[in-house]
Amino acid sequence: MHIGIAMFCTDYAIQPVELARALEERGFESLWLPEHSHIPLTRNSAWPQGGDLPKKYYDVMDPFVALGAAAASTTTLKLATGICLVPQRDTIQTAKQIATLDQISNGRFLFGIGAGWNADEMANHGTVFKTRYKAMREKVEAMRLIWTEAKPEYHGEFVDFDPMMTWPKPVQQPHPPVLVGGEFPHGARRALRYGDGWVPHALRPDYTLLEMLPQFREMEDEANRTIPITAFGVPGDADQWRAYEDAGIERIVLSIDSEPSDVVLPMLDSWAMRI
Repeated sequence: MHIGIAMFCTDYAIQPVELARALEERGFESLWLPEHSHIPLTRNSAWPQGGDLPKKYYDVMDPFVALGAAAASTTTLKLATGICLVPQRDTIQTAKQIATLDQISNGRFLFGIGAGWNADEMANHGTVFKTRYKAMREKVEAMRLIWTEAKPEYHGEFVDFDPMMTWPKPVQQPHPPVLVGGEFPHGARRALRYGDGWVPHALRPDYTLLEMLPQFREMEDEANRTIPITAFGVPGDADQWRAYEDAGIERIVLSIDSEPSDVVLPMLDSWAMRI
């Protein structure tokens, strides 16, 4: 089982390059960076975890720029969006960013995606909240064509372009894995429908991922396909990690706060002893 680390990169936290190098040196598999272009002050969308929105959501760096810097500073560490807000992004430009990052990293990019929760943020991008899931599916379908075909074209409700040419193409074949975030059961269904993996939260207010796994395995049987699972937000208590490995989870991702090096590095050292 692989172990990754997620953090909101900010200008007051350990810098992405230092964090990436530290993870690679200590044997962690991957670095996961989230995305928010901005946070509108209207704040009509409640934070799913409840309460006030943490400061790091306002301050987070662009994940693709940060991951590009991390890619140039490492050789084996996988680099992931956790998650990329696909519905509010331009499809063609995002496909090029991902292919570029996959080239720079020599095939180490993991495309973690989600539809997002902040309707205010999406509205500023011209994205309709109610149709964000369909928009996400179409954009993923279109990006797959861009990555794999010399003259792709796509005609949908939310994405529409005639035959074109665009390079580079990704190093990974046929393309970087598309890991679909979302909760059980709807996120799981989307992942089985068009994802290369599922990225649920390990802990939810009304259930845990481990409790839901038998039902997810039944869904896999019905869909006639099996996909790997990345459990996001697993507790930092290493004694709990074995249960995820025993359950067949491919990867767990531990979340760390946006803190400086003198706080983050000792934490990584303690976890690295249990890898």
